Amino acid sequence: MKNESSISKILPVLFGFFIMGLVDLVGISTNYVKQDFALSDTLANMLPMTLFLWFAILSVPTGIIMNKLGRKRTVVISMGISLLAMLLPLFSYNFPMILVAFGLLGIGNTIIQVSLNPLLTNVVHDDRLTSSLTLGQFIKAIAAFLGPIIAGVAAGSFGNWKLVFLFFAVVTVISGLWLMLIPIQEEKTNQKSSTFGDSFGLLKDGTILMHFLGIVFVVGIDVGLNTTIPKFLMERCSIPLEQAGLGTSLYFIARTVGSFIGAILLVKLSGRRFFIWSIFVAIPALLVMLLIGNLWGILSMVFIIGFAIANIFSIIFSAALRRLPEYANEISGLLIMGVAGGAIIPLIMGITSDSFGQTGGMSILLIAMAYLTYSAFKLKEN
Repeated sequence: MKNESSISKILPVLFGFFIMGLVDLVGISTNYVKQDFALSDTLANMLPMTLFLWFAILSVPTGIIMNKLGRKRTVVISMGISLLAMLLPLFSYNFPMILVAFGLLGIGNTIIQVSLNPLLTNVVHDDRLTSSLTLGQFIKAIAAFLGPIIAGVAAGSFGNWKLVFLFFAVVTVISGLWLMLIPIQEEKTNQKSSTFGDSFGLLKDGTILMHFLGIVFVVGIDVGLNTTIPKFLMERCSIPLEQAGLGTSLYFIARTVGSFIGAILLVKLSGRRFFIWSIFVAIPALLVMLLIGNLWGILSMVFIIGFAIANIFSIIFSAALRRLPEYANEISGLLIMGVAGGAIIPLIMGITSDSFGQTGGMSILLIAMAYLTYSAFKLKEN
């Protein structure tokens, strides 16, 4: 495939990753909703499940439909749905409405994650795909770490944490309009219309299956940390939610820094080697965090974990797209279906936390990291 390479086309596509970052609002929102409605961990973690469940349902159909609608048009549709999700809590705030809003956010985010990643292949050269996807994750991480900060400021200064939704609604409008104004030439990746059988049939390829499971576990780790860090800090260090929520921001600051550095280093370095070193840093940091009780020590480990895993998603995703580039849309749909790991693993963590505390819930992440270690060594050099 020949890629266009123009800053005027690359920038609005990359800015779309900021809207993709809306998905990470579920972390801080889960903690505020739990507090506002006095929910158990199991019930509170229904919020990320409501959101991420849609990744399992809609990812593959989106990849198929995108062949007909086109990638850019599909991205714009996703932004419209995400905008509606941001507006609902501003007009009606109760637990059922929050579930509806995050369900819509899950639908919108599923569509944008399936369509925006392959759209990037239309505006960057193939040899820059891994670093460009990592740069997109850097921009996504900026939205992620801003969420808890804006929510905290809104709660402290205006007594209404939900104003964070207003901020992201405005940005979503700007991003959608910018992308609509830019012409992007899309090349067909698969000449025949694909079916569900064609898409799921790709999982017969052992490498594609490995990448799919890798996405399940890395997103599960990400969302598990996102939703549990504040609760872990509150339990371990006895601090209020407004302060504990900043632990999530620190995690996403680390991911932002890690993604930025990764975008530079992955231009030259092997994705496999980068992956291996990343997981070898993350696992000891998680173990130390589970064993210590000092606030600054825990926060240091949170930063190291966030920094270490920042690039794993984009390394796996780009490796899968390079495996069968003619099926980029279908592979994107399959991999984003794996984002449903963000519903499964936090739910297991919530159930475990209700029985064994937040430390027990966090320990579930070690299982996910063990699989990523296997995946890292099996990844082919690029």
